[in-house]
Formats: sequence, structure tokens, C-alpha cells
Amino acid sequence: MAWSKLKLDEVAVRRTALLKLRREGVRYDDPRVEALGYSSPNAARRDLTRALEAHRAEEAAEVGIYRQQENERLDALLEAAWPRATQPSPVFDKEGNVIGEELDMRAVDTVLRLMDRRAKLNGLDMPAKAELTGAGGGPLQMSQATSAELEALIGLGIAPSRVPGDEQDASDDEQ
Repeated sequence: MAWSKLKLDEVAVRRTALLKLRREGVRYDDPRVEALGYSSPNAARRDLTRALEAHRAEEAAEVGIYRQQENERLDALLEAAWPRATQPSPVFDKEGNVIGEELDMRAVDTVLRLMDRRAKLNGLDMPAKAELTGAGGGPLQMSQATSAELEALIGLGIAPSRVPGDEQDASDDEQ
């Protein structure tokens, strides 16, 4: 059975009050939460979770609508730029004679930027792979240091790559 408008409004008011209390750091077992009409701390916790999930679904729907609108705008721009980017146009000399045909490279660039924007908007691009390397492109050397070792380095003002007794020799530093 569907809830009445009055019941939905009461739930919204109660959830708003619960959210306000939780933002203030009030625990679920506080008498103020019970005074809102919750039968137990778990009931209040479940109701807040439902409210947050409903809000998340609303946000996802709004994001979907925004993405669709942006795609439609990109479609219109792409439709306008596409012919100039794909069909050669005549090239004229100073006297007005046709000397050849070329694509409009500014239109090509515009089309590529529109396609790039669409890929980003829709998450089509693969994430960029990043890799850290050590000296000379080799593997990055990692080790753990004790707090005493770190304090000694700070006190000496020595960069970690120049620690006395480190495996790296002075000839590597000179490169």
C-alpha cells in the first residue's frame, strides 16, 4: 500500500531532523533521536541509510540527465563541424583560380576536441598508466627506516639518496 502525501512529508521532516542531529555528532542511542519517533537506534540507523540511498539514486539520475544533455550539445557541434573536417574544400590562388583541394585543419582539430570531450564525458578513455622508476630507469629502491634513522637524517641535513653506507656509490650521483 502506498504512503499518503502526509506520511511522506512526516518521514521527510523526521529524516531531516535526524540528519541535523547526526551532523552535530549526536549518537543514534541519544534520547533526542528517540524523541523523533524511532523505536530503536537500529531503526534510526536504517532510516538514515534509506534516506542516503534514495538521495544517491536521485543524484545518479541527475548525472544521467546532465550527461545526455551534454552529449546532445556535442552532437549538434559535431554535426556542424563534420562536413568541413571531412570534405575537401577548393584552394584558390591570388587570381581566384582553383589550385587544389584541402581539408580544413581547424575543423579537423575541432572535431577531434569534440570527440575527446565526449570520450571523457562518457568514461571511454582508458586510465593512463603511470610508473615510477629509480636511477637510470631501473627499479625504484625502497626500504624502511627506523625513527632513529630518520631523525639522524633530518639532523644531518642529508638527502635519503646520500645516506652513508647506502648501496648507491658516488659515481651514480655524478651522472
